[in-house]
Amino acid sequence: MTQFNFFHPIEVRYGDLDPQGHVNNAKIVTYLEQARIQYIKHLNLWHGGSFLDIGIILAEIRVTYKAPIHFGQAVRVGVRVVRLGNKSFEMAYGVEDGDTHAELATASTVQVAYDYRQQKSIAIPEEWRKAICAFEGLEMATS
Repeated sequence: MTQFNFFHPIEVRYGDLDPQGHVNNAKIVTYLEQARIQYIKHLNLWHGGSFLDIGIILAEIRVTYKAPIHFGQAVRVGVRVVRLGNKSFEMAYGVEDGDTHAELATASTVQVAYDYRQQKSIAIPEEWRKAICAFEGLEMATS
């Protein structure tokens, strides 16, 4: 599994379950979103104000489900940025059992830097680029 410098714990709620008794596949996408937002907050790139100020929009998501998640199971989501472009960046995720670290799902997303007020994509802010590169050990060059 990809090495992660950041993990976010997830509480599996009763409402996350489907009729088969495990977490509904669509809820995994919500877990990824929770972890992504906490990663951004952890790097002090957004302080929880208006969502118009978060500065990214989700452009693509891919999830591979490996094992079911059950109510009461300890879960955590690892997040990391794996590619920084000019206006977009890719993140990788590992959803795992919080106790055994067994892989439950993997995922990737592409985010585009976005100005919600002007309704257009923008270059990734230099502040974001520096913080992400420092945290992840990435080169500052764009790809």
